[in-house]
Amino acid sequence: MTDTPRVRFAPAPTGYLHVGSARAALYNWLFARSTGGSLVLRIEDTDTERNKPELIEAILDALRWLGIDWDEGPVYQSERFEMYRDAAQTLLDRGRAYLVDADDNRVEGTALVEGLAVRYQTPNEGSTSWPDIIRGNVTFEHEHLEDFVVWRSNQTPTFLLANAVDDVDLGITHVVRGEDLVNATPKVLLVREALGHPEQPVFAHLPLLVNEQRKKLSKRRDDVSVGDYRDRGYLPEAMVNYLALLGWGPKDEVEVRPIAEIISLFKLEDVNPAAAFFDLKKLDHINAEYLRSMDTDTFVDAVDPWLADAPWAPEDFKPDTFKRMVPEIQKRVSTLSEAPGWVDFLFLPEAPTDQEAWDKNMDPDKGAVIMLDGCLEAFATCDWTVESLYDTTFGVGEQNGLNKKKSQMPVRIALTGRAAGPPLFESMVELGRDETIRRLQVARGRVG
Repeated sequence: MTDTPRVRFAPAPTGYLHVGSARAALYNWLFARSTGGSLVLRIEDTDTERNKPELIEAILDALRWLGIDWDEGPVYQSERFEMYRDAAQTLLDRGRAYLVDADDNRVEGTALVEGLAVRYQTPNEGSTSWPDIIRGNVTFEHEHLEDFVVWRSNQTPTFLLANAVDDVDLGITHVVRGEDLVNATPKVLLVREALGHPEQPVFAHLPLLVNEQRKKLSKRRDDVSVGDYRDRGYLPEAMVNYLALLGWGPKDEVEVRPIAEIISLFKLEDVNPAAAFFDLKKLDHINAEYLRSMDTDTFVDAVDPWLADAPWAPEDFKPDTFKRMVPEIQKRVSTLSEAPGWVDFLFLPEAPTDQEAWDKNMDPDKGAVIMLDGCLEAFATCDWTVESLYDTTFGVGEQNGLNKKKSQMPVRIALTGRAAGPPLFESMVELGRDETIRRLQVARGRVG
């Protein structure tokens, strides 16, 4: 076995990259980069009936988006069936496996033929163990292991046989994968030994990812596709940073940091074996930190796909206006997809309506009429600057005994349609005097 670490990431072509698989890919990549080793990408596409090129490409695309590159591959298991067939035949010839029919009855002979599967004959005594970097010493007693299938009756290999053959053939020195595959490890080791390769790679079984209910992440109830997070406007750098923290953490406890620093600090020995909570709020926080660190032009470029799908007409969008608002947007959003919603009122012909906010703040008996009427009169002649609009608006409120919140809220609702958003007076400058007054008149008509 080579002194240079060789790890592999081996996804099945499911059509999407699960966040748990993405974490495994990242940890393999971090280990390879931090040790000067190599990362081999292997596609476990032995299910010939379900494999489609587009399913594989979706996974490769997600890896590329995350910035996880590989040194060798992709190696496709579908192109290596002869190796697996030879291995299954070797197990039969050596008496380490046997044939079974469709009813799972043992069949005499050693010929691989359609309709007959091959089961590995697990020893009745003894045990298989290995020192796991994360879990410590792990032992499985053979009496608790069944005779497992290594070759299917349709003449295709199972996961166990293909992995045993590939890891040997590709010279894999370290296997870094999820805890859910711990039970498969003794079976793979038994097959390796039976094929004449008793040496073991170094194993590191990563902790499970769980949701808020501390249940294993499931595609049926959780958002587990990396592509979904990309589509919602998470940055790849933030996603990688967050995935790295799902089981591992730097000793200095600085969590948001460049990937180069994560590589330099990463050690498999520091991974915590306890289940890791996939905390969406923490991901939002980390993504927001990355968004705030972007310069204006970079942010504009990054958010462009979401601007293209925004609710306003393309001809109504004003790039310069949006660019001036970017510093305020960056303070408030957690994802790129949220950005258009913070400034849509600037580019829509009418302010959107948050009915709950309207009902709460536009009661004529609670100052709405006073503020709308007073501002309509004052805004017609005041200077159109942030400072002047600030003084004018709160001046109208003060004259009528209203605090700042009750002074500005009717104006904000009338102009933006919502109770929260970017700074009001900067927004008024961007809307302009005429549009501001027109929207106040529309709101005044609705209040009655």
